[in-house]
Amino acid sequence: MIHIKIPSERVAVLIGVDGSTKRQIEKRSGATLRIDSASGSVTIDSPNSLNVMRAGDVVKAIGRGFSPEHALRLFDDEALVLDLIDLSDMTQKDVKRVKGRIIGKNGRTRELIESLLDVKVSIYEKTVGIIGDITCVQVARKAIEMLIEGTPHGTVYSYLEKKRREWKGLRGFGL
Repeated sequence: MIHIKIPSERVAVLIGVDGSTKRQIEKRSGATLRIDSASGSVTIDSPNSLNVMRAGDVVKAIGRGFSPEHALRLFDDEALVLDLIDLSDMTQKDVKRVKGRIIGKNGRTRELIESLLDVKVSIYEKTVGIIGDITCVQVARKAIEMLIEGTPHGTVYSYLEKKRREWKGLRGFGL
């Protein structure tokens, strides 16, 4: 059994229309979800601890701003992972600046990270979430950390392109 706290404004998304998202998580994981709508507290219970952990990742992903469709992909492929980058140590002003750098002008930077690495990125409150294959998530995390540290966008784009070229050279790599 695990307990997860999500922002109260994300509870409705977790539950879904007429409970549809909650039911999907329970059906696909075999776990039981108990959701306290007022506090945002979610309890996940199952005899299978692996199912509890996977359902927990889906709940965390929805709580961190991912759509249910993107979060539920975690059930489709065990190679997919959720990685969260915590920005809570920063001042509000720095968080706003960093979020803007990660999103980029007209969303270009986030879209580039997502398309080159086949990942999904969510920027919500003081958290950046990434869902994708572990190798791609690691590269996306590095690129985002570079942006957080103030590395110029062009340098980050070059890093991403370089990684993409390296992967294209590997036989059987899915990108």
